[in-house]
Amino acid sequence: MREQTQGLSTPAKAGPGLEHIGSSLNVRDVRISGYAREITLRLYRRNTSDHLPVLLYFHGGGFVSGSLEDADFAARHLATHTPALVISVGYSLAPQFPFPAAPEDAWCAAEWMRQHAIDYGGDVRRVAVAGHDAGGSLANCLSFIARDRSRMSIQAQALFGPMLDPSLTRVGDERQLGSDITARECANSYRAYLPKVAQRMHPYAAPLESIRLAGLPPTLVLTAQNDILHVEAEKYAGMLINAGVHTTVVRHPSISHSELAEHPGALLEAVRFFQWRFDERARG
Repeated sequence: MREQTQGLSTPAKAGPGLEHIGSSLNVRDVRISGYAREITLRLYRRNTSDHLPVLLYFHGGGFVSGSLEDADFAARHLATHTPALVISVGYSLAPQFPFPAAPEDAWCAAEWMRQHAIDYGGDVRRVAVAGHDAGGSLANCLSFIARDRSRMSIQAQALFGPMLDPSLTRVGDERQLGSDITARECANSYRAYLPKVAQRMHPYAAPLESIRLAGLPPTLVLTAQNDILHVEAEKYAGMLINAGVHTTVVRHPSISHSELAEHPGALLEAVRFFQWRFDERARG
């Protein structure tokens, strides 16, 4: 399934160094104040002297698990090939820190980025978000928050197999699809993340229930064939298109939910998408 975008193009900018690890990437951890506690941001950037666009990345784990280490492969790939200053966000996890801790941590990370990214060679005029699984939900949620609070412009979002529907009324058949995740696992995650029933209709937690999708950034939705979540993700892509949001949806055959975040084809799609959006912003 695919809604074609315009042609893609490649920018050519970057920024100064952080703590050096390896021959081509600089990586540094930074602790900042989050919603309920301190959180860690992990910054990745290429060794270059120009200023790079900024990409906030959110790991998967169903809101209850996952870590910066789980996000490392995708973050390194995006930092290297986009290129971008990638800020991987170690947000708070449920059940110890339920909604809205994770979305507010995402906003704290975005606010920190707005104030400090220039110190690490980031161009805060070109900002995008991405994430896998629960991280895809949080990336999308951050786009909502940025739109609603009107303090930040996000140019693009890439959602890898996002969790978008706490009602679980749009999941695929796990046996027919051979899915590596189940509806029961998703339900357990949502119960921990959204302990109050009313939260499960909040647009930041349940974007498929939102009647206000206009004004969100151009979106790339990446799904896996062997994943019960591809149904809701593709439904959401259709809703974005109907709301006038420039949206591309790509389903990758013969791969599972967990494979999607590190799948070469999916990462290539994301790199091209961000290059196109960042280059368009630079020309504008």
